[in-house]
Amino acid sequence: MPHFHIDCSPNLVPRLEVHGLDLQGLCRVVAEAAAKTGLFPLAGIRVRVAVADAYHIADGNPGHAYLDLSVRLRAGREVLAKQAATAAIFAALETYCAPIMATSSFMLSMEMRDIDAALSPKASSIRSYLPKEML
Repeated sequence: MPHFHIDCSPNLVPRLEVHGLDLQGLCRVVAEAAAKTGLFPLAGIRVRVAVADAYHIADGNPGHAYLDLSVRLRAGREVLAKQAATAAIFAALETYCAPIMATSSFMLSMEMRDIDAALSPKASSIRSYLPKEML
């Protein structure tokens, strides 16, 4: 049940477009990288983007941009497996965002953290709608 929540500055969107990239492609890259780790069940992967209405970075220069990926998942996975997954997903993000990093002021970050299952109830019918080979 991992949640991949991307938070970014609004000035990132046109920078992506200049390079033929977009937020939907960013979501796909994160989802594919997460699935490839083998740590997360496909049926539980959720990636979403929130573009900030307001933000302030460093000296307040409006030319600065950022993207932060926050990953929340149920506890119980081995630390080494989570470290490997974090490295793989961040590498995919870095590759996707490389043109932005190379041409503008840009900050990229990621954090993975566990959710206390006792405080996070879940319900889903997604598995009923996935092809059997994806389960």
